[in-house]
Amino acid sequence: MQQLQRQGYLLALAAVIIWSGFILVSRMGGISELYSYDVIAIRYITCAFLVLPFWWFKYRFKLFQPKLIMLSIIGGFAYALFVFKGFELTPASQAAVILPGLMPVLIIVLSVFINKQSHPMTKWLGTAVITLGVGILFLQEFSSQGQLSLGHLTMAAAALCWALFTVLLNRWEISPWQATVSLSVITFLLYMPIYLVFLPKNVSMSLWQDILLQSVYQGVLAATIQLLLYTKAVQLIGAAGMGSMMAIVPILAGISALFFFDEPLKPALVVAMVLVSFGVWLANTTRSKVFSE
Repeated sequence: MQQLQRQGYLLALAAVIIWSGFILVSRMGGISELYSYDVIAIRYITCAFLVLPFWWFKYRFKLFQPKLIMLSIIGGFAYALFVFKGFELTPASQAAVILPGLMPVLIIVLSVFINKQSHPMTKWLGTAVITLGVGILFLQEFSSQGQLSLGHLTMAAAALCWALFTVLLNRWEISPWQATVSLSVITFLLYMPIYLVFLPKNVSMSLWQDILLQSVYQGVLAATIQLLLYTKAVQLIGAAGMGSMMAIVPILAGISALFFFDEPLKPALVVAMVLVSFGVWLANTTRSKVFSE
């Protein structure tokens, strides 16, 4: 049992590192010459062609179901438009607070309204701490500029899309494999015609290094391998254990961003990182663990 738990935490740590790297690599794409629309196209071209052979030859199921299409619109199409526009406009250190911070808050709130799910007090305490942390970051932005930036708002919208996707995934009992394939293939089919005909593009061979980085990280690591690691870790250490490990993301990604992109370190950002990480941990820790002697 201890060996399996150790393996589960190692898998969880790998998933956390990939998720933290997703924030950094997405910001790299955001400040590169690629448009956010290009990064989305690269992501879904790669992951669609990666999972399509497995779906066709080995694990085939009825793909174009109304529920899977709806999930792909919310968790694939809309989420990608918001999150990658956010990475164009928002420093990675702030994105590391907003995105993994608001996601669990909105998941808990939406699960109450949509799934009529009840939660222990520790989850609500964690939600309050996360909200305080994100609120401090937003307040600092509002005080300095007189308004919230478009980047912050698009990040918040992306978190809402992913939270709604997660809650509906649970409500409709969609398997991880169905979710992975539908998000990859259906989003690709929905997005690419719009991208090719209507959206601005800036893809050229001179940007091959940026394209390769986004293709490998977004399409292979973030969209595929991370999900497999995540689901396996949940099987071995439980959702609460995995959720507690996710508390590392804001600090790991946030501190890394300060060094990678030379972003300014402000007191409000430090406080927000600590509060959000503690809140995520608290929201995913059972009451007995928190109050044990």
